[in-house]
Amino acid sequence: MGRLWSLVRRRKISVIVLVLALGLAYLVVSHIIHPPEQRINGRFRGAGGFRRNGNNNNQDQAVAVSTATVGMGDIQIRIPALGTITPLATVTVRTQISGQLQKIAFKEGQLVKQGEFLAQIDPRPYEATLAQAQGTLRKDQSLLADARLDLKRFEELIKEDSVAQQQLDTQRALVEQYEGTIEADQAQIKTAQINLAYCHITSPVTGRIGLRQVDEGNYVTPGDTNGIAVVTQLQPITAIFAIPEDNVGPIMQRLRSGAELQVEAYDRSNAHKLAVGKLVTVDNQIDVTTGTVKLRAQFDNKDDALFPNQFVNIQLLQDTLHDQTIMPTAAVHRGAPNGVNSTFVYRIKGDSTAAVVPVTLGVADGETVGVLSGLSVGDVVVTEGGDRLRDGAQVELPANTPVHTPPKQTAESGGRHRGSGFRRGSGVNSFRPR
Repeated sequence: MGRLWSLVRRRKISVIVLVLALGLAYLVVSHIIHPPEQRINGRFRGAGGFRRNGNNNNQDQAVAVSTATVGMGDIQIRIPALGTITPLATVTVRTQISGQLQKIAFKEGQLVKQGEFLAQIDPRPYEATLAQAQGTLRKDQSLLADARLDLKRFEELIKEDSVAQQQLDTQRALVEQYEGTIEADQAQIKTAQINLAYCHITSPVTGRIGLRQVDEGNYVTPGDTNGIAVVTQLQPITAIFAIPEDNVGPIMQRLRSGAELQVEAYDRSNAHKLAVGKLVTVDNQIDVTTGTVKLRAQFDNKDDALFPNQFVNIQLLQDTLHDQTIMPTAAVHRGAPNGVNSTFVYRIKGDSTAAVVPVTLGVADGETVGVLSGLSVGDVVVTEGGDRLRDGAQVELPANTPVHTPPKQTAESGGRHRGSGFRRGSGVNSFRPR
């Protein structure tokens, strides 16, 4: 029995020694992987390189940001709209007479001028009709001349009482009848001449001719639905677009003052500017179903960048506000940083900390927005990295961040997808005039 208790006691001691050995090994490995923190410059730095304070909080780490300087410039008030390119003239070339199409003198897609020869109808039937009308006129002119001679004789004989008054009156009526016949003959000749001229088909407007609708040798008539071809005027060309009725008042006021409003046309993606024109007219009524009014803008279209029925994005320049305090729209944040919902920016103070500054915004123009209150010219605001900031946070600024307030400068905003006077360089959106 004693030997049994001795064996149990030795096994317990072995288990305890094994547990102590495992614990010691664990401590050694933990010490190697996670060394104790060392105090450096008044702060603790762990082995991973994270700067920590006594409360193990990494909120004091400096945040790298990009900045921009608030400046002075112009803000353009623009009205966006959707438009359709509409030619000033689209004419279907049709024959005015019936006949065989002898010749087509144009190529599909050709640019033609007004009055340029396009096609020829067989003129021979109309030449014969003209000759017949001219012969009839000569015959009736001879009859008229003979009737006038007889009338003159009767007028002499009536003085001698050699003819009856009735015979004289009859002769006068005959002369007037022949005169009317002559006028009818002359009208027939003019009609034949016009029909003969219609055999020579010319372009009614200057523009680009479309696809040919009929071939040579076909018999054409004025009732043909498709005509011979379609000519579309391309230079100048217009765009029709609609704006909300709330903008009609300011637009009409500007037009009454004699201002010429600039209109820019962009492609479907609204990324590339196609043409710059001017507003020419405003429709005379508002569409009650949509609450909009139609406008027409005209473009020179010298480079043929605009095409009939093309969809375009329109930017109507309503007015330009000069000497405005401006900054990039990327600096604007919306939320409740101090418990109150507001529009704010992070302004960089002299000690390289970010301060939450509520601002009142004005008109936005592309990548630029006007500032009505809250900031002054020369203030430095955060444009990138603001989502990681808080009020009073330490920031890491690029080396070329401006320190002093720059002089007053002018920025010309280029609208959508164009520079707004803020240039990006080395992580800083610095304000420069264009």
